[in-house]
Amino acid sequence: MNDSHPTHSFETVAIHAGNTADPLTGAVVPPIHQVSTFKQDGVGGLRGGYEYSRSANPTRTALEENLAALEGGVRGLAFASGLAAEDCLLRTLLAPGDHVVIPDDAYGGTFRLFAKVAARWGVEFSVAHTSDPQAVRAALTPRTRAIWVETPSNPLLGITDVPALAEVAREAGVRLVVDNTFATPYLQQPLALGADVVVHSLTKYMGGHSDVVGGALVAGDATLAEELAYHQNAMGAIAGPFDSWLVLRGIKTLAVRMDRHSDNAGRIAEALTRHPRVTEVLYPGLPGHPGHEVAAKQMKRFGGMVSFRVAGGEEAAVAVCDRAKLFTLGESLGGVESLIEHPGRMTHASTAGSALEVPADLVRLSVGIENVDDLLADLQQALG
Repeated sequence: MNDSHPTHSFETVAIHAGNTADPLTGAVVPPIHQVSTFKQDGVGGLRGGYEYSRSANPTRTALEENLAALEGGVRGLAFASGLAAEDCLLRTLLAPGDHVVIPDDAYGGTFRLFAKVAARWGVEFSVAHTSDPQAVRAALTPRTRAIWVETPSNPLLGITDVPALAEVAREAGVRLVVDNTFATPYLQQPLALGADVVVHSLTKYMGGHSDVVGGALVAGDATLAEELAYHQNAMGAIAGPFDSWLVLRGIKTLAVRMDRHSDNAGRIAEALTRHPRVTEVLYPGLPGHPGHEVAAKQMKRFGGMVSFRVAGGEEAAVAVCDRAKLFTLGESLGGVESLIEHPGRMTHASTAGSALEVPADLVRLSVGIENVDDLLADLQQALG
């Protein structure tokens, strides 16, 4: 099939884009090209453009074609982790002395990358509430080169109006970066909403089975795509062949998994709103969520992540995490199994003392695809 054929649905593209049958054997699944170097037909005579697997590998190419097709971009690039993808993007877009606007609610690893790594390189950042375009506009400086967004955000499930911020970015002549990890391209396509580049942790929903670590960038224009590809090769933090194959395998069921994740998360969020020990539920699918209307416009559904706050403070929140049985206590998210964590002590510990510090009474759920009644029963006993 033509990977970019506009008449095919998302589900069809997810299964077929990049997944060309092997020309030698007819295998319907692309092989794992576990190889470092490729035989050349004379000096400079490359077969299919391959010479060394850091620069390109056929299995990674299949994944990158798939990613570009799903996000509607001109090119996808796969990396060894989500943070490796972010690092490549930062060093492509920025130089010492440049400035970035980042969210006041973001993944702790992203904050650490800006605050502890990029800052030492001379890159400055300001924190803004990205749900408010005016707040972002006010945070811009003459040295701003990018606006960085997560929507839904991690871990407070905030929603940013991507078209509104795309307008702010265009007016300022800066790039709009959207981390689409929580939504996935099945639920939201930021490039179509005006973003310049999309970031993914492929470890999460795209892989979907908690068995691979990976990251991705998908660019909306060819010039930026070429710059990113140059840095990907020059820096070398690429996705390996087996990891690429695992993510490709996971993506084939992305649509059906995200529907089930969304079904289960919606049920759980509603139930939590009625629990006497829960003081606040953060889920964009709830009508009372401040970003509900925006999410309903730019997302197909509301996803599988739910956060909530517990009466009794930090120790009570930690106790809920400890008492859960079916929800596994662990970092990461987006797998078929349900996870529970305490962000303040786990994924977002690096934000302590900063403007991104998360509430101590917060619990974050990655709602899996198990039977929802079993999940509800587990939360009921964990909450006590």
